[in-house]
Amino acid sequence: MPLKDTDVKAAQATDKPYKLQDEHGLYLLVKSLTDGSTTKYWCYDYSYAGKRKTLSIGTYPETNITASSR
Repeated sequence: MPLKDTDVKAAQATDKPYKLQDEHGLYLLVKSLTDGSTTKYWCYDYSYAGKRKTLSIGTYPETNITASSR
């Protein structure tokens, strides 16, 4: 199920980082910073030559859900 902008906006950091999965390897990594604020990173998991790789795309809201899902 594709992520919606409302899901991404509502995501808040917890004690441990977590992923909001989109489709086909795209996800939003939600983490807490040392000052207590929340940061959100767009990442994409794929495989190349039989090895798992992760591509970091950008942070939300600088990279929004419309740009990330194209």
